[in-house]
Amino acid sequence: MFEALETLVMAGGAVETELSGGFSANAHPLNLRGLGPGRSLLLIDGRRAADYPFPYGGRSNFQNFGNIPSGAVERIEVLAGGASAIYGADAVSGVVNVVLKRGYEGDVFKLRGGTSTMGGRDRADLQWTGGRSGDDWSVTYALQYYEQELLYGFQRDDWDLRRNPAADPRIGPEPTSMLRIRRGGTSSSNPLIALPDGTCQKWGGEFLDWTYRRISSGNVQTLGNACGSWNDERYVHLSKGKEEAAAYVFGTYDFNSALQGWASLQVWDSRAESLGGFESITGPHTDGVGRRGDFYDPQFGSVIAPARYLSPVDLGGVAAMNQHYKERSVDLAIGLRGRLAERFDWDATLSRAEYDFERTRRRMVGNLVNDFFFGPQLGTTSKGVPIHQLNLERWLRPLTPDEYASISTLARYEARSWVSTGSFVLTGDLFPLPAGPLGMAVVLEASRQGYDLDSDPRVQPGVVQLYNLTGTNGGGERDRYAAGVEFSIPIVDTLKASLAGRFDKYDDITDVNDAKTWNAGLEWRPFDALLVRASHATSFKAPDMHWVFSEGSGSYGNSVDPWRCIAGGANPGCSGYSYSMFSVTRGDPALEEETGKSWSAGFVWDIADGLSVNADYWNIELNGALERLSNAAILEGEAGCRTGRKLNGQPFDFAADSGYCQLITSLVTRTPEEGQAIGRVTEIRSLPINQSYRRVAGIDAGVNWRLQTARLGRYNLRLNWSHTLASERQVQATDPVQEDWRDDPDNLDFRSRITTGVDWRLGDWSAGVFGTRYGSLPKYGGVGRTGVHFLWNANVGRQITDKAALKLYVNNVFNSLHPHDETNSSFPYFYEVYSPVGREVAVQFEYRLH
Repeated sequence: MFEALETLVMAGGAVETELSGGFSANAHPLNLRGLGPGRSLLLIDGRRAADYPFPYGGRSNFQNFGNIPSGAVERIEVLAGGASAIYGADAVSGVVNVVLKRGYEGDVFKLRGGTSTMGGRDRADLQWTGGRSGDDWSVTYALQYYEQELLYGFQRDDWDLRRNPAADPRIGPEPTSMLRIRRGGTSSSNPLIALPDGTCQKWGGEFLDWTYRRISSGNVQTLGNACGSWNDERYVHLSKGKEEAAAYVFGTYDFNSALQGWASLQVWDSRAESLGGFESITGPHTDGVGRRGDFYDPQFGSVIAPARYLSPVDLGGVAAMNQHYKERSVDLAIGLRGRLAERFDWDATLSRAEYDFERTRRRMVGNLVNDFFFGPQLGTTSKGVPIHQLNLERWLRPLTPDEYASISTLARYEARSWVSTGSFVLTGDLFPLPAGPLGMAVVLEASRQGYDLDSDPRVQPGVVQLYNLTGTNGGGERDRYAAGVEFSIPIVDTLKASLAGRFDKYDDITDVNDAKTWNAGLEWRPFDALLVRASHATSFKAPDMHWVFSEGSGSYGNSVDPWRCIAGGANPGCSGYSYSMFSVTRGDPALEEETGKSWSAGFVWDIADGLSVNADYWNIELNGALERLSNAAILEGEAGCRTGRKLNGQPFDFAADSGYCQLITSLVTRTPEEGQAIGRVTEIRSLPINQSYRRVAGIDAGVNWRLQTARLGRYNLRLNWSHTLASERQVQATDPVQEDWRDDPDNLDFRSRITTGVDWRLGDWSAGVFGTRYGSLPKYGGVGRTGVHFLWNANVGRQITDKAALKLYVNNVFNSLHPHDETNSSFPYFYEVYSPVGREVAVQFEYRLH
């Protein structure tokens, strides 16, 4: 189902993909209008789905649009824009309502198998959809099994793009330093201590001898020799491995002509694997703090900063580092519906949706790493630097798999989310008006939403017993009560209005109390072939539960230090200025709700029989929008505030005494480092904030043409286009509105997106071509933009018999991976929005029983 949603032209906002981190292995978030995944509401037959239990990026809540069996889907209804007055909170940028099949007769079996033409990622998909009915009952069911092979980077011959001209030409591409000892501390300007001859060869070809260099103050500086590798990035997944099973059943029973009972059950179960890279060791570990990275070693008479990455040789194979995920979602609903006074339809529903998540991964234990490599602390220097003696015999050779097992453990994360809802809906005509009846819909709703996130206790911020690994905990509940009404008002024969209002009442630990939202719309038909439409709506979003209840979310990761980079004259590439940093985010019950408003105006014109065009202008504004400041944004902001310059040398947007700079510089903690004028980043406090203002505006347009010919078959042609005209933001109320956010180098949302398709049918044959044009994105280096990107899919099929059909699919016909960006020297060397899988082919067999 998510593959269909990905084709929406308004879904151009950046999201985590299969290349992204391991927080949400099987989740498929949707980002409408670039306003974030948490602002697109997912409904299943009009009911709210449970949140994905592990927060987006480990921080904010969102919903998974990929856990619904496609064989059960009848259609997908999409409303882009604010819709809180009808659907409640979170419907800020749009609503996706997945309508499941019911009243189905017969059985349909589908089997699809496929692979990638570049190798790997074999896939299989088996579906069975069917239904039966009697005089007063019906049942519809769907079963689906899906399997996808884990695709590693080493299954692509040319995956490591570091050998391309993205590197600084004064140095050229360099392999990752896998085993080194730096003299004088962790600073990348410090020299490397020479390793004994033959050290790198002990890894049997995994490592190679390399002389490393860097740019310092515009000059090339030779650092010394270490063991490098071109393989490290190849030990990362390009596409996660998955095994999924799903089932759906819907049944009805007619008690009489005015009363029907119904029940619906949907279950989805998944097992997945991913590999985000191998562990690294960068110094002794201290429980509660993590690893330091440097220490004084009497063997060398100096402070040293050793570092080594583990490899398949150390662990006995690549699969030993795979992360494993188990997920299950259950959605149960029962209800009664009927007629009241021959004028109104009513539906009373009770539902419960649950989502369970478990993630396990192998990880080293801090004190065991110390015992094995660094030994006990032997005191401290006069400057407070700890003293250890590195065990060179162990450091300069591969581990055995048994040794790795002896210093590692299995870390486990568990999470669960749920939502229970009771609702009553009444629809019908109130009374006649001169131009037609006044339609009305009333909804009453009560729900309890909650989640519980329980990470391994050894990875909590402030505990940190596992090496280079932290986690997050949190949990809480929120009650919500709502009442809403909607009217359809015929004014004259050619003019109809709609009006809706809703009241939501919240009960949780925040100060958010209630919300009142409304919307209004007009539809005018000056003549039968032309519809002119306009709408205005307000929206509301309570703070995400994990933003409120998080007990602390910590993470380690390599980040560039832009302040040091600018001071060293190495911008914009910043080669050699990246090191591991720790960041932490905590929940804040004082966060405020988001409020917004949106409006749109446009038309639909049936130009001729089978030919129609449509166009709409839309505008969405948010106040108090919740966002997480990323590590990169914080560090680049800090550097800009400190130096007055961006990495590309251009002037920074904010003054040093602005509210933005006062906030951003307070989020970075640095400690002095020997030989460095600028201290080392030891903690980044990445907090959620209520942004002062956010606005996006643009145009959607489309053309649809149906053509029937006597001899050449039937054609359906469609073209859809969405273009963002403006995107603005204001972080702090004291700061100016950034009116050019649409074109900012940090904004990775597509400014435009076009989809086009042609379907053809003649007799027993059918074929289709579908294309997507993605607009440009900022280049990684910060100056200029990439080219546009085209993807083309095609299929051809034939009805073999009355019951059986075959179809061949080719996705990414021209094997186009991503637009060229010569400035991108960071894994995966292009933006993750582009798929690295390449061309895929599949064959589907379908068999129908009636």
